Amino acid sequence: MRSADETPVRVGVFGLLGSGNLGNDGSLEAVLGYLRAAHPEAVVDALCGGPEAVTTRFGIPATRLHWYRGEYRTASRAGAIAAKGLGKLVDAVRTAAWVRRHDVVIVPGMGVLEATLPLRPWGFPYALFLLCASGRLLGTRVALVCVGAAEIGNRPTRALVRWSAKLATYRSYRDAPSRDAMRAMGVDTAHDEVYPDLAFALPTLREWGIPCSEPVGELGEAPSGPPGPVCVGVMAFHGGNDDRARAEEIHRRYLDGTIRFVRALVDDGRPVRLLTGDDVDVPVVAAILDAVDSPLVTAAEVASLADLMKEMAAADTVVATRYHNLICALKVGTPTLALTYAVKSDALMAQMGLAAYCHPAREVDADRLLDQFRALEKRSAELRRTLPERNAAAARRLEHQFTALTAALFPATDHAHALRETP
Repeated sequence: MRSADETPVRVGVFGLLGSGNLGNDGSLEAVLGYLRAAHPEAVVDALCGGPEAVTTRFGIPATRLHWYRGEYRTASRAGAIAAKGLGKLVDAVRTAAWVRRHDVVIVPGMGVLEATLPLRPWGFPYALFLLCASGRLLGTRVALVCVGAAEIGNRPTRALVRWSAKLATYRSYRDAPSRDAMRAMGVDTAHDEVYPDLAFALPTLREWGIPCSEPVGELGEAPSGPPGPVCVGVMAFHGGNDDRARAEEIHRRYLDGTIRFVRALVDDGRPVRLLTGDDVDVPVVAAILDAVDSPLVTAAEVASLADLMKEMAAADTVVATRYHNLICALKVGTPTLALTYAVKSDALMAQMGLAAYCHPAREVDADRLLDQFRALEKRSAELRRTLPERNAAAARRLEHQFTALTAALFPATDHAHALRETP
C-alpha cells in the first residue's frame, strides 16, 4: 500500500447505483460521506447501473456496469441472445480492467448476497462474482459493507453469491440473519461483523438543512390535535426468486389488500400520502389512485431518501413495504408498520422494538392490517420517545463500522494519520 504522501488512494464503488432505487443510492451516499470525512485524499469513481445519474447527483465519474445495454431485458430474439452472451465475455474484461485501476473497491450496502426478489444468476450475481474474482486475482481489496444476504435455493445463483463472498477481502452484514445465511451457504463468517444498515449513518433532516413540518419525529415529539396523515409506502411486489410461477397472483393479492387498506383509511377521514422507493413502483401508485378516487389520497414525488424522510417526518404513522422506506420512517422516529417480504424487514422491525407490527406482504389482509395499524397508533407517544434512542445507538454502531473499514482497507493511510496526530 502506498504511503499517504504518494499518489492518492484510488477507491471504486460498485453496484446497482443510479438505477432508480433510492435505498441503493442512500447506501452510496452514506459511504461517500464516510470517505469524504475520513479519507478526503481518496479519488473515487463508480462502476454502476446508472452512471449518468450517479455523476449528476454525487459528482463522481462513473462507468456503466454492463457493456450490453439490454442486460435486464428479457432476450427473445437470436440477436439479443447473442448480444447478451457476448456481453458476459466483454464484462469479464471490462470489470477486471476497472478493478485493476483501484486500490480499494467498496460495495456499499444493498442486498447483494440475497435473492429475495426475482433475480437471474447471470445478471447481478455474475457481475458481483466478476468483481470479487478480479479483486482477488489483481490484488485489489474488495469490501462488502453492511450488505444483506439470504439463503438461496437456485444452484447457479447460490454458487455465484457464495464465491463472491468468499473472494471478498472484507465482509460485514446489516443484520444477524444475513450473516447466518452466509454461514449456512458455506462461507466462514467467524471474523465478519454485523452493523446496522448504512442508511442509519445518513444525516438527519436538520443536518441536511431540510425544513420540515412540526411535529418532527426526530425530536421524539407526539402529534397533537386531530389524526393526521398516513404515509403508505408501496412496492411493485411480485414475490421472490422462487415465486416466479405465482408472481402475478402474489402481486394482485398485495395490490388488492393495499387498496382495501387505503380505502379504509379514507373512510376514517385520514389523508393518505403514497410513497415509492424505486421507479418500478410508480404503476402501483397509479393503480391505487385509480381505485381509490378521493382527494384525501395523494402521491409524493421523491428522488432521494431525504425526500422520503421529509414526507415521513410530517406523518402520524407510516405503513411501508420496501426495506429502505422502513428505515427512513424509523430514522425520523415515526411509528411504523411493515408489510414484510423478507427476513431483513422482520429483523429491522425487531431491532427497533416493533416486532409486533409486521404484516406479510404476500397475504395482505386489510382488516387485520387495520387492527395492527390502530394498535400501533395507540402507542404513538411511547414510540416517538424510544425510536430516537434506537436510532442514536444505530448511528454509534456505524461509527465503529467505518473505523473498522479504515483499518481493513486503508492501513497505510490510517497509520499516517495516527503519526500526524501523535504529539
